[in-house]
Amino acid sequence: MSNMLKTGVLLGVLTALFVVIGYALGGQQGMVVAFAVAVAMNMVSYWFSDKIVLAMYGARPISEAEAPRLYAIVRRLATRAQIPMPPVYLIPTDAPNAFATGRSPAHAAVAVTEGIMRILDEEELEGVLAHELSHVRNRDVLISTIAATIAGAITYLAHMMQWAAFFGGGRSSDDEEGGSPWAMLLLAILAPFAAMLVQLAVSRAREYQADASGARLAGRPWGLAKALEKLETAARAEPMPANPATAHLFIVNPLSGQTLMRLFSTHPPIEERVRRLRAMHP
Repeated sequence: MSNMLKTGVLLGVLTALFVVIGYALGGQQGMVVAFAVAVAMNMVSYWFSDKIVLAMYGARPISEAEAPRLYAIVRRLATRAQIPMPPVYLIPTDAPNAFATGRSPAHAAVAVTEGIMRILDEEELEGVLAHELSHVRNRDVLISTIAATIAGAITYLAHMMQWAAFFGGGRSSDDEEGGSPWAMLLLAILAPFAAMLVQLAVSRAREYQADASGARLAGRPWGLAKALEKLETAARAEPMPANPATAHLFIVNPLSGQTLMRLFSTHPPIEERVRRLRAMHP
């Protein structure tokens, strides 16, 4: 299935979740309102999801004068990948990680944390950035970023429903259209899990693909392999305070220190990723 088709299916399923939640909150009128909100949310997600995600992590544009080594690596890899040089952002956190975002190679951005700049050498950093630019070239970032934005919105809406259920909100039990605070509470609990399952459409296969194409782009697989081992160790020692809805964007799961979140991780096991990379011929 192409990424554009996956994107359409993802937006359709998440729109349906919005409509169901709206119906639970306000019957047919709530369903109409929720549908209108979902359409607006889809448009915002498509055009502005990259900016939303960057803002969530306080990422700021960094200039070439501030990070000449970083810029040199990104420019070299972008030239090899035959994509436009993306804007580069810095995330102010010691947790080492990185992600790419944007709806197309022409509208992409790469973000790295302060921590990753400190702990990786040039060969390892090149491997990480090659992985992220491979996501850009493979057009993975569109579906990934949209999934992050809308799944986060559904989770937020579900939390609002939980509070409404606790305080007796929503339609009354004698409403001829049915519905009750208990049903609304159940839906509020299930909706984030449904959004998370839809988000898993961002399959682990794309991470293996980006690892392999990133290794070829960098010209050697061991830089990324060493980087992944370092990042996994660091993530366990210092998990990043990340929104679970956006965890799949990062090169390693920023929540890997949390056992429950690992069960729902879109990231393959680091050990297997490293094994596959070391098995590649340079």
